[in-house]
Amino acid sequence: MKIKTDEIASVIKQEIEQFSAELEISEVGRVVEVGDGIARIYGLSKAMAGELVEFQTSAGAVMGQVMNLEEDTVGCVIYGNYLSVKEGDIVKSTSRLLEVPVGETMLGRVVDPLGRPLDDGPALESSESAKVDIIAPGIAERQPVHEPLQTGIKAIDAMIPIGRGQRELIIGDRKTGKTAVAIDAIINQKQYWGTKDAVVCVYVAVGQKESTVAGVVETLKKHGAMDYTIVVNAASSDPAPMQYIAPYTGCAMGEYFMWSGKDEGKTLSSGKPMPKHALCIYDDLSKQAVAYRQLSLLLRRPPGREAYPGDVFYLHSRLLERATKLSDENGAGSLTALPVIETQEGDVSAYIPTNVISITDGQIYLEPELFFAGVRPAINVGISVSRVGGAAQVKAMKKFAGSLRLDLAAFRELEAFAQLGTELDAATQRQLDRGAAMVELLKQPQYVPQHVVDQVISIYAGTKGYLDDVALDKVSQFETDLLDYFQSSGKPIWDEIHAKNALDSDLEKKLADAIRAFKSGWKG
Repeated sequence: MKIKTDEIASVIKQEIEQFSAELEISEVGRVVEVGDGIARIYGLSKAMAGELVEFQTSAGAVMGQVMNLEEDTVGCVIYGNYLSVKEGDIVKSTSRLLEVPVGETMLGRVVDPLGRPLDDGPALESSESAKVDIIAPGIAERQPVHEPLQTGIKAIDAMIPIGRGQRELIIGDRKTGKTAVAIDAIINQKQYWGTKDAVVCVYVAVGQKESTVAGVVETLKKHGAMDYTIVVNAASSDPAPMQYIAPYTGCAMGEYFMWSGKDEGKTLSSGKPMPKHALCIYDDLSKQAVAYRQLSLLLRRPPGREAYPGDVFYLHSRLLERATKLSDENGAGSLTALPVIETQEGDVSAYIPTNVISITDGQIYLEPELFFAGVRPAINVGISVSRVGGAAQVKAMKKFAGSLRLDLAAFRELEAFAQLGTELDAATQRQLDRGAAMVELLKQPQYVPQHVVDQVISIYAGTKGYLDDVALDKVSQFETDLLDYFQSSGKPIWDEIHAKNALDSDLEKKLADAIRAFKSGWKG
């Protein structure tokens, strides 16, 4: 009988292929010590720094990440329920880095730092994922920041302009309105949604009360801002590893949209153009630094200044460096970062505040004294600065916003001098009155961001002296009525400013005439 060697060979070959396909080779180790969200593992000799590992617990698989590589053991942080991990549990290496789901499906959702839904919505089915911790784009992939990111807050857009791709720190004591500034900036992006200038917003809450975050989500829903917002929440009750990773997760979700500018013509499922600009708010990084300090001390890393580990600067710099304005070759997308830092008793010279101030391109300093005096937003114009400045400002605003800053600085100095009860000459008194009117004009209620053209009209009226003879308690009413006037009789001028985004001499004359015409008939 003739043996069909070809047939036998093909069967054997098939069997070998099936065997190798079913065979799974992975390195395993065992937990030797566990507690407070940290585990030490023996046996993972080939583990990489930052590698994901899988704990086989009685309650199911729990993910962790390698943070320390030591002689005999590796130190891991545990993402998830660390109480279910016991000594002796088996740990498998995965040869992967930490990834989270990204993309359009994340819009309007509240998720945890691993991208799992925390709201009552459907399960997230994202086909795309992104690495959480990556190296920021290099200088060749970037371009200078030049487009304005309008916050809708007069004091910021006029004096501390923020550009798309900038990192602007919001700093101040607790309960001075830091989150309110950030939420206003998110709500103000509604006017751009559905256009080529659309901005996706990512709000990362670190170490906050669940009730506070629920209030923020409710506010965003009420103002129709959740359509273009992703909320990443690592609550104060969550373990330190979750609070440590949350800002990186939010950044990865924002970066997806920043890089989508490379795909020309890409659209959302609704048919609107795919946004290529993102705004990430990290609220707040002081709590992330505290969580990282906790992890580091539990991993027995030596503490340095104020018990923080030596690499706590790198914790924030590698996050904030990912905010950028990409070059035209890379699609010209942008990621803007608004990190929040809480100070103790106004001490901006403490360790973490000085770290983040040196990483960012300017800061908005909120002062308790101003806040309690009724100046809200309580922005201290003296300490606050934007290092991008006029490059990221609408030309119409740039033309006369400089004098506004000087007026306010002079007013603050004269105000302190006038308190001595000295006799003031007429010019000084005029300067004081002008400054007081401008302070009144820059007050703005919460969650009422203003369109940039309305801001230009208001601030033009203030800096050119049209408010000098208006009683201080009537300034707010004057502004409201003036802006209403420009939505009716003065609408052609409003439209022209909006179209040009600049004030030439002809348009400025029309604006001045319109304000005078309004004022002559105003019954204040």
